[in-house]
Amino acid sequence: MDFELSEELAALQETCRRLAQDKVKPRAREIDETEEYPQDLFEIFRDAGLLGLCIPSDIGGSGAGILGLTLAIEEVAKYSNAAALMLLLTRLPTGPVMIAGSEAQNACYVAPIAEGSQRAAFCLSEPQAGSDVMGMRTKAVRDGDDWVLNGTKCWISGVAQADWYTVFAKTSADVTSRDHDSITAFIVERGWDGVEVGSLDRKMGVRGVATGELLLTDARVPAANVIGEVGGFRLAMLGLNSMRPIVAARGIGLAEGALMYATDYVKERAAFSGTIADFQGVQWEIAKLATEIEAARLLTYRAAWLADQGRFTKEWVPYLSMAKYYATELAVRASDVSLQLLGAAGYMKDHLTELYYRDAKQLTIVEGTSQVQLGLIGRGVLAGDLWWD
Repeated sequence: MDFELSEELAALQETCRRLAQDKVKPRAREIDETEEYPQDLFEIFRDAGLLGLCIPSDIGGSGAGILGLTLAIEEVAKYSNAAALMLLLTRLPTGPVMIAGSEAQNACYVAPIAEGSQRAAFCLSEPQAGSDVMGMRTKAVRDGDDWVLNGTKCWISGVAQADWYTVFAKTSADVTSRDHDSITAFIVERGWDGVEVGSLDRKMGVRGVATGELLLTDARVPAANVIGEVGGFRLAMLGLNSMRPIVAARGIGLAEGALMYATDYVKERAAFSGTIADFQGVQWEIAKLATEIEAARLLTYRAAWLADQGRFTKEWVPYLSMAKYYATELAVRASDVSLQLLGAAGYMKDHLTELYYRDAKQLTIVEGTSQVQLGLIGRGVLAGDLWWD
């Protein structure tokens, strides 16, 4: 068992660490306050070759895999979860295409993501269908060589910048059907008639990468843009399963960034003829978080390795969900404790702790809430997918 990163991945980690320190860290507060998309960081990521990390080399990426993207996101998330989200969006919408799409679809839609000439977004949730995916009402009806889509998708990260969308819709005659073969995935281009970006959300955190609605009104989608087979609900789950370590990386990075920031502060903050760092109670809080960060890292790196082996089917779900659950809940705890270590100062915008605090909560909700992850882990144990003898 080798816990060392390969020479290539270690070099990638170091490159991303320097880039995050030099380019992302100075922009974090401004991105949050202006809520403007950081196009400059997108171009920096593009020029550094970070937009194609998880995309195979034969499609134009670097082939670093999910583990490579996980490492990059961890470093960037130490300073800005909005910037880390930009990297995540190179995999979330492209995942289903790379898993089940045609060679032509990968060449037309995934390759431009790797080179940075296009952006994409993932459209699954609806106003009445968040964790209850089967409750979606977006409808796709076959009409000759096309499918006609109608419906509203919401809470879509990157919706305002995307050139195309991975959209899941009901293709059964009965839109209320809860059969798994009633949902199909489509590639939908933003420039097509009937495709419109709706209202944008007013978010507590992770500002700078807009989240909002996609409105589909008699949008005609060629049959060639069906991803995989008609009736591909399983594809949505495979795509989300393989994303667990990538979301977990955002949590690890945030926890690391928050704890490092608070640690630097308590070492300098004078109190009671010493510094705050001199108190055993403070040292214990730091120690507990440091231990949890390392535990989360091991869970996440293993999950990323599993996903890169194609092990993101049902029997591997508990391991993937553990990483997402533990790392994102840790981000909330770490941001809370770190803010508390700064006291009143940590609540003020003079310090990044309040930004970490606001950003952290999103991670326990997106791409499967913590409660959904617990359900998946629990069912995995009951089914014997996770067992110890």
